[in-house]
Amino acid sequence: MSELTTVARPYAKAAFDFAVESGAVTQWHEMLNFAAEVAINDDIIAYLAGSHSPEVTSDLFVKVCGEQLNEQGQNFIKVLAENGRLVALPAVAVLFEEQKALYENEIEVDVTSATEISEAHLTTLVASLEKRLARKIKLNCNIDSSVVGGLLIRSGDTVIDATIRGKLERLSNVLQS
Repeated sequence: MSELTTVARPYAKAAFDFAVESGAVTQWHEMLNFAAEVAINDDIIAYLAGSHSPEVTSDLFVKVCGEQLNEQGQNFIKVLAENGRLVALPAVAVLFEEQKALYENEIEVDVTSATEISEAHLTTLVASLEKRLARKIKLNCNIDSSVVGGLLIRSGDTVIDATIRGKLERLSNVLQS
C-alpha cells in the first residue's frame, strides 16, 4: 500500500491544487471518492489487470462513472489511465481527503464512551475541542462498555483520557511512587 501512496501523492496534489484554483474542492472530493469506489469494484480490477490500451481503459472507466465526473475529472482519469495509474485511484482519493481536511482546518476526533452521548454534551464537547485544538472538529463517536465511565478522546497523536479507568490508573501510579 505504501507504494501506491507514493505513486498517488503527486496525482492527489495536482488534483487538489487544481480544485483549489478552480474553487471546486468539494466537487473534486465527491468525484474522486466516486471514482475510487468504481476502481475497487472486482470487475473493474479484473479489467484493469488485463492488457487494454489506455484509451479503451479510460473510455470504459469514464462511461462507468457517467455524470459523476465533469470534463476535468474525465481528463484526470485519462491521465491516470495513460500512465497506468488507475489502480492508485483509491489512494489518490484518500490523500486528496487529507489535503482537504488540512485546507479546511478540520480534524477528525474519535470519542469513545460507555454510553451514547447526548446532543447537548456533544455540542459542548465540540466547542471545547475546537477551542483546545484550534480547528474545526469532525466527531466519530464510539460506544465501548469497557470504558466504564467518562470519555476517551483521540485525535492524531493527541489522547485525552478522561475515563474512570484512566483516572484510577493515574491515581494508582501516584500512590505507588
